[in-house]
Amino acid sequence: METRRLNEQVKRNISRFPKDFMFQLSEVEFKNLKSQFATSNWGGRRKLPNVFTEHGVLMLSSVLNSERAIKVNIQIMRIFTRIREMPTSNLSIKLEIGEIKKKLANQDKNIELVFNYLDELIEKHDNPQPRRLIGYKRNRED
Repeated sequence: METRRLNEQVKRNISRFPKDFMFQLSEVEFKNLKSQFATSNWGGRRKLPNVFTEHGVLMLSSVLNSERAIKVNIQIMRIFTRIREMPTSNLSIKLEIGEIKKKLANQDKNIELVFNYLDELIEKHDNPQPRRLIGYKRNRED
């Protein structure tokens, strides 16, 4: 699509482009942009170019009626949908990590308890208490 056709559509639908969707570059910004892209100084634009924010690009793709604009509009909608899903998926991941941390903390306590029991068993094995004899008792002659 030619730039002039794009500008025509913007002018025809100017109410769809508030200041946070579209704005014009200042003279200084435009000169800086031209120097970065090594654009020639003769010919070209008579007016400062419009700049579109991400919402402006979405609106622009909805006012343009070309096959490419429709595809761009669909892609933008899909991207925005994914971006909205990201915080909820991140939240669920954070909750799952929290649950895993709790389980690990409980497992640490359980492992410590098992080691304490093992220490007690080893101590009993190393220092056995004398056992009382059972069965018939007879007088011993010493």
